Amino acid sequence: MTAPYKRSRRAIAIPLGMATATALAFLPNATASAQEAPRQVAAADATSLSYVVNVRPGHGISASVKKAVAEAGGTIVTSYDQIGVIVVHSSNADFAKTMRGVHGVESAGNTRNAPLPAQSTTDVGTPKALTAQQEKAASAEAVDGQDPLEPLQWDLPAIKADKAHEKTLGSSKVTVAVIDTGVDDTHPDIAPNFDRDASVNCVSGKPDTADGAWRPTAAESPHGTHVAGEIAGAKNGVGITGVAPGVKVAGIKVATTAGYFYTEAVVCGFVWAAEHGVDVTNNSYYTDPWYFNCKDDPDQKALVDAITRASRYAEKKGAVNVAAAGNESYDLAADSITDPVSPNDGSPSDRVIDPSKCYDIPTQLPGVVTVAATGAKGIKSSFSNYGLGVIDIAAPGGDSTRYQTPAPPATSGLILGPLPGGTWGYMAGTSMATPHVAGVAALIKSTHPHAPAALVKALLYAEADATPCTDPYDIDSDGKVDAVCEGPKNYNGFYGWGTADALDAVTK
Repeated sequence: MTAPYKRSRRAIAIPLGMATATALAFLPNATASAQEAPRQVAAADATSLSYVVNVRPGHGISASVKKAVAEAGGTIVTSYDQIGVIVVHSSNADFAKTMRGVHGVESAGNTRNAPLPAQSTTDVGTPKALTAQQEKAASAEAVDGQDPLEPLQWDLPAIKADKAHEKTLGSSKVTVAVIDTGVDDTHPDIAPNFDRDASVNCVSGKPDTADGAWRPTAAESPHGTHVAGEIAGAKNGVGITGVAPGVKVAGIKVATTAGYFYTEAVVCGFVWAAEHGVDVTNNSYYTDPWYFNCKDDPDQKALVDAITRASRYAEKKGAVNVAAAGNESYDLAADSITDPVSPNDGSPSDRVIDPSKCYDIPTQLPGVVTVAATGAKGIKSSFSNYGLGVIDIAAPGGDSTRYQTPAPPATSGLILGPLPGGTWGYMAGTSMATPHVAGVAALIKSTHPHAPAALVKALLYAEADATPCTDPYDIDSDGKVDAVCEGPKNYNGFYGWGTADALDAVTK
């Protein structure tokens, strides 16, 4: 069957020059249809599922747990002894329940509902490359020192990145890992800054270091490539410029061809980043199949436990973890939220959850920098989630050009970035806001190379430009309030500590 909702904080890429109405149609939450791709025949057992079994960290898998896994019909795929997470495949429907009764097992749960592998769907709104004429028109506006498409990047001056670049482009000793759908490292805007040694394919839950394994195939989303370019697109006389065009960027591929980000892959991604000197991780997704993972459900609790351990381990090793707040215009500080999409690889139904007890992971995990999106006018994007005490910082993620129109020569309210195959296109979402913050964090790390993750985060918040609540917030000007912002200028539910500031990152 077709997955009912595409997963990640992604929006669909938009070709440069599309009409405003078209741009709106491709924003998150807009109605769109997806056609089902041809069903792939799996070599694996069609009833086999993936599980995480969490044990005491640092001691390896005990003989008794290994024996219990085998007796319950499980096969160990890999284990992350540093954090006590074991990845297992099993066709036993009671595997997790059985393991939860085993001495030494702290939690266990299935990571998916669809049999291995998940079914595939085609992308909606296949991205189109800029035409030669469009590129020529943009480059005609470029001034000395700008890359050809930089005049269309209203998002760079919105966070003073253009001014920051006059001071520094960032350090090549700093690496940002894009934990995502894969990165096309052959793209001319990405190749100069690509860190091959820190790149990997983690889709199975076990690192695959084959050359190019981190790249998306033609059938897969361009999301990770776009994100990577926003962070570290080289200032090289080609295409766009990233927020931190002098730092390195790595690709950690964790999404299946169908676009699912499963727990075992995300755990692998964080641990890989931790072990390979990554300074910042960018997480523009939520972990499938549950939008919110409730700890009173034993399966979902195990997923929260596993990714919490992995993200904390990465931070302990020095990485600042940055994550997207989401595109559903939810108030994440509300008493309750109706989640209509979970599980998105099974049979979703409306369920009412308490977001203080049911978590969007990794977005709501301890220590993770949670990012809301703003548009070209500097106010909360129409789709961006928000919430006092949840949102840490805001950055440009784009919005409908009709809602927030940029100043010329920019023509679209969306975010321009690279697409696989050497082209460029527009996307929007908190997915696009997050790499702006990751890029600013990389500039801070470049300026303060010995700063631990906690200090980088503290500086990120302290240097943000305080942004007061937009009150009333009537984004479509229909006379009705679309969201309510709570909190003062210096810390509120729309913008957290404020809008990210790249210039302060390199001067303070």
